[in-house]
This record gives sequence, structure tokens and C-alpha cells, in this order.
Amino acid sequence: MKQTDLNRAVALATGETIATVKRLGFLLAEPQETVDPDSEMSGPLVIDWDELDNLRMAPQTEGLNHVPSWV
Repeated sequence: MKQTDLNRAVALATGETIATVKRLGFLLAEPQETVDPDSEMSGPLVIDWDELDNLRMAPQTEGLNHVPSWV
């Protein structure tokens, strides 16, 4: 399966655009590699998007005072 075929199939299955699927970067798993979906550590090819967003936002929010100015 070519990458374009995979992107098209994921887009069709998820309802996302092909551009969004391409940007997220789906890859085919190696046939000999097994991934336990119930495992705490799913492997190096799995991205926790929430954790990544938190890491990206952390430097931007460090040191900010979140107390309202009227307090």
C-alpha cells in the first residue's frame, strides 16, 4: 500500500480531509511488529496528541500570572 492510498483510506474512515490525515502522519505498522492497544506504553509510533499539545503550550504559559487583575 502506498502512502497516498493509506491517507485516502484513513480520510474515508474518519471523515477528515486527506490534507489533515497527511499532516497527522499516519504510517503502516510493520507486519512483524505487534502493538498491544491496552498497554500503557503503546510504542514509539503512537502519539498522545493531548500530551503533545500540553508540551507545546507549557513554554508559552510558564510564568504567566493567571490571577484576575481585579483581585
